[in-house]
Amino acid sequence: MLTKRIIPCLDVRGGRVVKGVNFKDIKDVEDPVELAEFYNKKGADELVFYDITASFEDRPLFIDILKAAASEIFIPLTVGGGISTIDDFDRVLKAGADKVSVNSGALKNPSLISEAAKKYGNQCVVLSMDVKRVGGKYRVFAKGGREDTGRDALEWALFGERNGAGEIVLNSIDADGTKLGFDLPMLSDMARTVTVPIIASGGAGKAEDFKELFEIPGIDAGLAAGIFHFRETDIGELKRYLSSHGIPIRPVNN
Repeated sequence: MLTKRIIPCLDVRGGRVVKGVNFKDIKDVEDPVELAEFYNKKGADELVFYDITASFEDRPLFIDILKAAASEIFIPLTVGGGISTIDDFDRVLKAGADKVSVNSGALKNPSLISEAAKKYGNQCVVLSMDVKRVGGKYRVFAKGGREDTGRDALEWALFGERNGAGEIVLNSIDADGTKLGFDLPMLSDMARTVTVPIIASGGAGKAEDFKELFEIPGIDAGLAAGIFHFRETDIGELKRYLSSHGIPIRPVNN
């Protein structure tokens, strides 16, 4: 059985890690390179870096921060934000990323998914989706949750899988930063729709939330920010808790 992954998410704005609630009320947290080093030592399975305003501000992603972080950590690193061309993939991968996350760029140019998969392999392409309920439907939002695309989230995920995305990050805008638990109904619906690994994002508040998450078939990883950034949950303790409940997890060496 494949082990489940615990993935801290670093949302970067203006060279600093920040955190908000429902994509609003953004607060400063810490230096991204120092925080990446901390999670590397604490037993995180992977890290995700998002430049959360790159697409909205229509500018390139933070290459200098990425290079500095990649040189200090030894776990897989996924990077996203402002990725809209194959050249962006190339630039980010050369700077040290292991996987590249596409969101707004793929919504504007859906062929980017297949082009990147053909050039770099499916395992390198992560389709990230910011999703919110609108009229009882799961709708995909773009530009950091600012813009309703009108796209059905399940249909978009299925398109991504069929065109070469190797993973899906499903971020619930409704649950983001609330610490009330992952959006289990949405995640269950997504797991019944696609077969590629699903990374759940949004709503983690305590260890029990991850246990409930991993009881859903088809969910491969839990991604969180606030509970890790503010030291409310220790990754090592979380892993030991999950392991004690029979959930396959990579051990912490420290």
